[in-house]
Amino acid sequence: TGEARHPGVIIIHENRGLNAHIADVTRRVALEGFVALAPDALTPLGGTPDDETKAPGMINQLKPDDTVKNYIAAAKYLKTHRSSTGKVGVVGFCWGGGMANQLAATSNDIQAAVPYYGRPPALEDVPKIKASMLLHYAENDDFANKGRQEFEEALKKAGVDYQLYMYPGTQHAFNND
Repeated sequence: TGEARHPGVIIIHENRGLNAHIADVTRRVALEGFVALAPDALTPLGGTPDDETKAPGMINQLKPDDTVKNYIAAAKYLKTHRSSTGKVGVVGFCWGGGMANQLAATSNDIQAAVPYYGRPPALEDVPKIKASMLLHYAENDDFANKGRQEFEEALKKAGVDYQLYMYPGTQHAFNND
């Protein structure tokens, strides 16, 4: 068809839902030449609420296995999209960073994962990761740093291609505008 093709990127929102910040991150990813997709994980519960302070409680109501399956479906969609090269990456923030880690461990359609201050996947799942990983952590973040060292050791042991950045003086959600 002569149309240019681009790699796909799934942007996974934080526990505040698909808010204006994540929509803007998605816009910026698209402007960099990617087919960008930001699914609203809260869709099964009616979508991200206008009052984003209600979103964390809704996130807790999601069925984790179903949510992972929805993101796996998003990866398959981007892989086969007519504008896609077939290569798919994922970037996630906070809750979405943990989901990006989980997606890297459960989907063969993910070539790159960029979790920001996300919880690690189950350590026994780390050897399943085939994606290159670019991990971002805040120095002062007891939430996301819990298990980080063990995660890094498991990545090394499994031979996963990864880079980890720890940002001095920062706190959780440092990337949020």
